[in-house]
Amino acid sequence: MKVGIIGLGFRLGYLGYVFKAIDESFEIAGYVDPAPAGLATLTERGMSAGKAYASPEELIASEKLDLLMIGSPNHMHLDHIRIGLEAGLKIFCEKPIVSTIEQSLELAGLLAKHGHDRLMVGLVLRYAPLYRDLRAAQAAGTLGQVVSIEAAEHIEPYHGAFFMRDWRRYGRYAGSFMLEKCCHDLDLYNGVVGARPERVASFGGRKSFIPANDPAREGINDLQLFHRKPSGWLGSDKVFDSDGDIIDYQVAIIEYANGVAMNFHTNLNVPDQFRRFCVMGSRGMAEGDFIRGYLDVHEMLSGKKVVEKRYTATVLSQHYGADEQMATDILAHVKDGGPLPVSPLDALEAGILALSMDEARMKRTVVDLRPLWDRFDEALHARAA
Repeated sequence: MKVGIIGLGFRLGYLGYVFKAIDESFEIAGYVDPAPAGLATLTERGMSAGKAYASPEELIASEKLDLLMIGSPNHMHLDHIRIGLEAGLKIFCEKPIVSTIEQSLELAGLLAKHGHDRLMVGLVLRYAPLYRDLRAAQAAGTLGQVVSIEAAEHIEPYHGAFFMRDWRRYGRYAGSFMLEKCCHDLDLYNGVVGARPERVASFGGRKSFIPANDPAREGINDLQLFHRKPSGWLGSDKVFDSDGDIIDYQVAIIEYANGVAMNFHTNLNVPDQFRRFCVMGSRGMAEGDFIRGYLDVHEMLSGKKVVEKRYTATVLSQHYGADEQMATDILAHVKDGGPLPVSPLDALEAGILALSMDEARMKRTVVDLRPLWDRFDEALHARAA
C-alpha cells in the first residue's frame, strides 16, 4: 500500500509507525512538509518517509497512491482535502477536519459533489474499546432512553503548556482549543445522543497560564515540566506569557434536538488528569474514564452494577488502545471498503458544535444552531455541479 503524507507532523509521524506495525505493506512514498517534525519519529523506528515534495500537486502527480494522509495545520485541511478529492484519491485526514464554520459549509459542498466514501477522519476515540463497550451497553437497552450527560476532558500542566507554546495557541490556525482538542469528546457524546445539538451556552477564558502564575516569580526555575512535550511549527518557549489567544478552561451546556442535555468541562492545568463521562438514562447510568480506564454501568431498578470493565494501556497506542484499532479499520476500509465507526459528517457536526461553543463563550449568549444546520444541510445535499 503506497501512501502520501501532507503535513508530516508529530501525529502522522507516530501514526505512520502504527500503520506499518499493523500492515507490513504500508509504505510512505513521499511527503509534503517544509519542516517535518514527525520525520525523526519514523527514522528512529527504521522507517522511510519517501521523497520530499514541494507541493501536494507534485506529490500526487509523481506517485501512484492508495491513500493520502493529511496532518497539516487545521486551517489547511480544507484545501488539502479538496486537492485529494479532485485527484480521485482516498483520504485520511486528522481531526479536526476543518477549522471554521465557513470551511464546514464548503466541505459539505465538496462531499455533495464527490461523495463521502473516500474521506476518512482521525477521530480516534470512536475506536477505543471503552467507547465500543459503552455503545454496546446502550444498544442492549441497559441505559434506556438517554436523558442527560456530564462529561469532561482535563489535561496535565505539561500538556497545557504545550498548547501555549505550539501553533495551536493561535485560533487562526487551530480554530480553538475546544475544536482542536475536545472535538474527540464532543463527537463521542453526539454519537451517544443520536441527535444534533440545537442550543449552546459557554463560559471560559485564561486564568492558569498567565504571568501572575509563573513559578519563576517565586524563584522556582526548574521548568522542564512545561517543556516536556516538544512543539513544532511556530514553536515558542513562552508558557505563562504566551502570545496565543486560546483559553485554558471552558465550560459549556448543550441542548440536543431530542431534548437530551449535556454539560462539558475542559481545563488545561489539572495535575491528576481525567477524561470521564456519566451518561444517565431512563433505565440506568454508565460512568467511565478513558484515562483512569474504567466503565461501570448500573441498572436503575435494582441499583446493581451490571457492567464492570477495566482497561489498561497498550504498548502501541497513545489513545487507550484506539490507535491500532483505527489503523486496522482504516487499512481494511482502503483495501476492501470495510465499515468505519465514524464519518466525515460526524466530524463536521462535532466541529460545528465546538465552534458554536466558542461563539457562545465570546458573545456571552445562547447560540441557536438551527439556522446553521439549515445552511449546512443545504450545502450537504446540493446537486453536484
